[in-house]
Formats: sequence, C-alpha cells, structure tokens
Amino acid sequence: MLRPRTETRRITLGGVPIGGGAPVSVQTMTKAQPHDAEALLRQIAEAAELGCDIVRLTVPDAQAAEVFKQVRARSPVPLVADIHFDYRLALAALEAGADGLRINPGNIGGSERVRAVVAAARGRNVPIRIGVNGGSLEKDILAKHGAATAEALVESALRHVALLEAEDYHEIKISVKASDVPRTLAAYRLLSEMTAYPLHLGVTEAGTFIPGTVRSCVALGALLLDGIGDTVRVSLTDTPAKEVRVGVELLRAVGLRAPGAAVTSCPTCGRTRVDVAGLAARVEERLERYYREHPGAARPHVAVMGCVVNGPGEAKGADIAVAGGCGAFALYVRGVQVKVIPEADALEAIVALVAQWPAAGR
Repeated sequence: MLRPRTETRRITLGGVPIGGGAPVSVQTMTKAQPHDAEALLRQIAEAAELGCDIVRLTVPDAQAAEVFKQVRARSPVPLVADIHFDYRLALAALEAGADGLRINPGNIGGSERVRAVVAAARGRNVPIRIGVNGGSLEKDILAKHGAATAEALVESALRHVALLEAEDYHEIKISVKASDVPRTLAAYRLLSEMTAYPLHLGVTEAGTFIPGTVRSCVALGALLLDGIGDTVRVSLTDTPAKEVRVGVELLRAVGLRAPGAAVTSCPTCGRTRVDVAGLAARVEERLERYYREHPGAARPHVAVMGCVVNGPGEAKGADIAVAGGCGAFALYVRGVQVKVIPEADALEAIVALVAQWPAAGR
C-alpha cells in the first residue's frame, strides 16, 4: 500500500515543481555527443513526447556549454547541466540558461569557487542537485566506513550540502545512488530521516535494459511505496527513450502518475499463428500517442490475445479484444464477437474503437 509522501522542501526547476507534495517527475540524460545540438534535441524531443519532465546534459567543456545554450533555446522541457570539477563550466551553463545544476561543491575547488557558483545560481533561482555515487566518495569517508556503504553515501551528500548551506543556499535536491538494490534502499531511507530536501531517486550503473529495469523498479518502487522520493531517473545502458518509458510505467504502477493505455496481451505459445507481440507493441505505442493528444479521453481495457484457448474468455473481461486465428483476428467489443478481421487491419480497428469509446458498440 502506498504510504503518505514524506514532506520535503519545495523547489522549482524551470517551471517543474519538485518536492513539497508536487507530482513525482521523471528525468533522463542525453546519450548523444555534447557537441551535437541536433542529436541532443532529437533525444530530448523523443523523451518529452514519452512523458519526460526534465532532461540532463553533460557539459564537459566550453564548446559543450555553447551547444547547451543552443539546445536550451529549443528544448520543450527544462534542462539540467551536469558539471564535474570545473566551476567555470557551471558558470557558463548558468549563463547558457541551465534550469538546474548537477554538481558536487566539494570537487570544484575552494569556498570562493563554491561562492561564485551559488551567487550565479541564486540570481537565476536555479536548483543544485548534490549527486553522490558509490564510485565518487571522498577518500577520508571511504577510509572511515571501509567501503561505499549507505552511511558513507549519506555522509558525503550531507557534507556537500553543508557547503551550500554555508552560503545560505537552500534550493537543493539530493541523490545517493548505489549500483545495487540493498544499498540504494538503505541510503535513501537513512537520508530521508536526516534531511527535508527533495530526493532524486536512482540506481547508478543499473545495467542494460532488462537487469537495469528490474533493479531500478525494485529499488525505486520500494522507496516510492514508502513515500520517499520526489523525482526519478531510471539509469540504463540504453536510450533515453527507454529510460523514460520505464520511469513513467514505474510511477503508474505505484499510483503516482495517471494511467496510460490499458493493454493486456498473452505471452503467446506454439498455438499462435499471428504476430501478437508486434500488434500489442504497436497498439500500446499508438494509444500512448493518442492519450497524450487527448488526455481526457476514455481508456477502455484492450486485450490482444493469441488464440482461441484463452482469447474469448479474456475478451469477456475486456472492453475491446482481439483473439488470433490463422492470419486473422476475431474482434470483440464488450465481450461480444462483432467480426473477423485480417491481421493487417487489427491495429487500425482497435485504435478506431478506442477513439469512439464509449459510443463504440452501442
């Protein structure tokens, strides 16, 4: 059961509220080269189309900061600049219009450099994310704890936070990402008890699509069900689009985002004589697009089934269903078979019925 959300401080990133009871937002990071504005914009546009709220870009050098400015001017969503070591790049990114910074104040130099970044961020009301990973801990903290434990991650994060607080800056969000589920859970639960700043959830280096999705959903799902977390990124060795798809579905699964297309489909077996997997994927894709364009439209339950063994029974529990035969589908509306259609026509038939719902079949 979903527990009440932990109360955190509200910040705003480029118009997107984070914390303080605001909806949990979905983030991703571009994978294109930071000097290729058009490639970056393509990834950002695709992510935004899928429901992404915030996108992060790496800014490793001055040229990337210039490209960031071009991209920010055309981006449909707020952008976060990911900065490491060089405080001048943080200043350049802010000048280029960054809506947020991901930076650890402890690795950009002394207090004067931190003060310069804070002054520039303060003038633009730009939030700063303290991002601590298991592979980026300070040597003394590692020596103290013996490893990148949950306690070590939290201590490092709060040390960086203290540097910003010393400058009276509180537009902060925090992440403490480990590469495994147990440490991620322990770190965020401990941090949630020790701070009221909003938390950015993620499993770092989670892996390729299947293992990365599983690890991320187990860890982030458990935290969200506990009421912990204000914004999420599913980090995959894959495209930003897949990160967003998983993140959005995760929030839907725990009741923190409006439902999308209600599609069920059978796993198929040797009896199947139609492309159930392909049709189910195309139905989901088309309906997701339809609901983005028509957010108030009805969401009938659609079932895509492979054969006559379970198909007719499943059709009785669905609003719209197809059950496969040999190169064709039996089409059901409200449990009643209305006709048989060629396999090639199934997608358009389903989408048309959804668009007409609830009038369809009456």
